[in-house]
Amino acid sequence: MAEYRFSTLWYLEAPVEAVWDAIYHSRRWPSWWRGLEQVLDLEAGDDNGLGAVQRYTWKSVLPYRLTFDMRVTRIEPLVCLEGTASGELEGHGRWSFRKEGVITVVCYDWQVRTTKRWMNLLAPVAQPLFQWNHDAVMTAGGQGLARLLDTRLIAMTHRHPAG
Repeated sequence: MAEYRFSTLWYLEAPVEAVWDAIYHSRRWPSWWRGLEQVLDLEAGDDNGLGAVQRYTWKSVLPYRLTFDMRVTRIEPLVCLEGTASGELEGHGRWSFRKEGVITVVCYDWQVRTTKRWMNLLAPVAQPLFQWNHDAVMTAGGQGLARLLDTRLIAMTHRHPAG
């Protein structure tokens, strides 16, 4: 399996509470995040959503779809939200939030392995394209979140830390 590490930062001129609320309620993401076709609730989890499982189907710039399940493993309101992925992607994702004056900084760290055979076969040559595609998806998310919150996306950065 090919392994990937991504880190994206969004800098939004918005209260951390509003940003947290939008990210926490991922069932609503398809209404503002271009490329996310569907979020299905598979398991409810506890009263706060811990243990909940949702199935995400993404379609982005490159002509393929990815479907994977995310189980919520950690919820610390206004600080972090974590989960484990299974399906066509396997690994771990972590949203973290911090305030810098009137700016909310959102960081998404994503460490995954692909399970689709064709992706693993192409990984040695296609990895830069897969990274570019991931960055395009995250750019759409940052822009969509800013529109949803009727605010400005001040800056955005993408990193691909070594394995």
